[in-house]
Amino acid sequence: MKLRLAACIAAVLLIACGPAASQVRFDKPIRLLVGFPAGGTADIIARVVADKMPGTVGQPVIVENRPGAIGRIAAEAVRNAAPDGTTLLVMPIGPMTVAPHVYKDLGFDPLKDFAPVALGATFQFAIGVGPASGARTWNEFVSWAKANPAKAALANSGAGSLPHFFGVLVSRETGMELLHVPYKGSAAYVGELMSGQVPAAVDAIADLSELHRAGKIRILASSGATRSQALPDVPTFTELGVKNVEAMGWFGFFAPAKTPRAVIDALNAAINKALQSPDVIERLSKLGMDPATTSPDEFGRIVASDYAKWGPVVKASGFKAE
Repeated sequence: MKLRLAACIAAVLLIACGPAASQVRFDKPIRLLVGFPAGGTADIIARVVADKMPGTVGQPVIVENRPGAIGRIAAEAVRNAAPDGTTLLVMPIGPMTVAPHVYKDLGFDPLKDFAPVALGATFQFAIGVGPASGARTWNEFVSWAKANPAKAALANSGAGSLPHFFGVLVSRETGMELLHVPYKGSAAYVGELMSGQVPAAVDAIADLSELHRAGKIRILASSGATRSQALPDVPTFTELGVKNVEAMGWFGFFAPAKTPRAVIDALNAAINKALQSPDVIERLSKLGMDPATTSPDEFGRIVASDYAKWGPVVKASGFKAE
């Protein structure tokens, strides 16, 4: 049902873009700049979309990795690029909606320096446990954490990351006094989670799903309005009675501010069409991602809403970036 609905939305968007989008012609290759290393989720999304776009835009589409500074290097390059639609930014939710509240001088304003083009994919957050707590369910983990506050640590993939603040949000809403332990990426905590040195971890569901399927950890809950298609056996926090923690992550496409609307509409149509390719849907679904199609205006509202949502959570955490 979800995929049929997405296909219908994409068809409506392509019709809505109409003649203006179809009349746009690009006179040079389109570059998709990714602020993270090759092989990561942002890079994979960029490449599967780039493979499908040339037939629609009439030009090669090239992915360029500009890793470093939580995406700031790539963001600044796109911000300063010509607003002609040939340089786009592929970015996850964190740098665009959380980082502005964490860093005093981010170097760019996500709401002013970029024009939202298209939402690429969404994903859920999840909390998983290893053997340390002995918990098999969310309620068992909460009971254990409240009874053992000195041991109740929650690993995350980096201080100031969105998983970090999602963990803060869950702690606040459940009354658990969790110690939030940042690691340098998801891979850094996996061994300690499986061995019981750290009892639990919070991350994007894609980073925990394979360990869960292999029985090496147990994911207790996920953050979506409905269960993840990748892990339908895992209940949502809402199902478990945990209120006010529903949250979704995303990866999206942005152009420099002042890019003409007709160009944005043409790119939106091309990206949405790519996202509806069966092989793209299959590839992203295996990563725990749901391909998502929106209009530029819809995506802009999502960005603004998440920017407003995470600001108070960051402030309440007291976290300050160094």
